[in-house]
Amino acid sequence: MLGWLCLTFGVAFGSSVLPLVSIELFVIGLVTQQPHISWWWIGLAVAVGQVLGKMLYFLAARGSLRLPAFFRREGSPERPLSPWRQRWRVRLEWVRERCHRHPHWMFGTHAVSSVVGLPPFMFTTVLAGLAGMSSWLFVSTGVVGRFARFSVLAASPAALAGWWVH
Repeated sequence: MLGWLCLTFGVAFGSSVLPLVSIELFVIGLVTQQPHISWWWIGLAVAVGQVLGKMLYFLAARGSLRLPAFFRREGSPERPLSPWRQRWRVRLEWVRERCHRHPHWMFGTHAVSSVVGLPPFMFTTVLAGLAGMSSWLFVSTGVVGRFARFSVLAASPAALAGWWVH
């Protein structure tokens, strides 16, 4: 069981950093193939893996994590920013300013996103970093929300099977 939980943690972490794998499909596949693993442990492994993976994006957006040079193209006197990049920089500053002015909106949006997935959790992760949300609040909100989401998902096949048979 521990091996499956470590694999689940790894897939959750990997899918949060490079969202090429659907962790939802992985969880459904896991609980149908390994029904003896508690939904509680699966939810916890996925929640911790997802939030730790998203911490990279959160810290980068907050400016605490230095990105490689090819991610940090900035204008210089010899090569100014393109008009497209200038427009995005203005929009980004507008969003950042709104998030700073209304921090409770960011908390609520991030909490809803961590459970429901709308707006996308990746988006609210970056916004939380840009808004300067505390790391403690980001982690606690994300883990609680992701745990709720993936615990329900992990328990759903057994719950539906019990309901459908009777």
